[in-house]
Amino acid sequence: MSGIFITIEGPDGAGKTSVIQELYPRLQMIAKKGIIKTREPGGVKISEKIRQIILDPRNKEMDERTEALLYAAARRQHLVEVILPALNEGKIVICDRFVDSSLAYQGAGRRIGLSEIEKINEFATEGTKPSFTLYLDVDSDTGLRRIQQNRTHQIDRLDSEGLEFHQRVRHAYLKLAENNPQRIHRIDARMGLQQVVDASFTAIVNHYPEYFKGDEGK
Repeated sequence: MSGIFITIEGPDGAGKTSVIQELYPRLQMIAKKGIIKTREPGGVKISEKIRQIILDPRNKEMDERTEALLYAAARRQHLVEVILPALNEGKIVICDRFVDSSLAYQGAGRRIGLSEIEKINEFATEGTKPSFTLYLDVDSDTGLRRIQQNRTHQIDRLDSEGLEFHQRVRHAYLKLAENNPQRIHRIDARMGLQQVVDASFTAIVNHYPEYFKGDEGK
């Protein structure tokens, strides 16, 4: 594969969606190769349908391992339909969430265990890993407050979990970042949106100077 696979991670309330909306067009302007953005769970028809099942707050009876398997299934379909073809064409892929999310949310948040989540995702992805990850970090209190204040759509199953769940998720993310310093770049998402976007832009361009020209997007 000749492309690069960049993921953006973070706990609920970190502002990932807003950051990507601002960040992507800036990267487009200076990318030397084709660039696409996508998301998980979702990105393709089958995966979007699985997303609806996972996040539907009415599905209160869903077992935590069922949830983990559904995420892995959605990831597999998205990978083979979107991510791998783009990487094989030499494109830059910006993806909102990937395996790190499952490790944090299902492995730690649901207390299934990181090794168990790693196993099912190894099967689903055949070892495909991002080359660079931006982790937008926000404390759980701030994240939950943002969810309540800023979300215009219905609160989903994961948003509605309690503080302890979200604290376990954040702790797992911080541990992943600590254990993978070459891949995961932490950004303080408590800053204002524009500051987070600027920091994300700079981190990507500095990490891959050969894929982006100059600093026209600043």
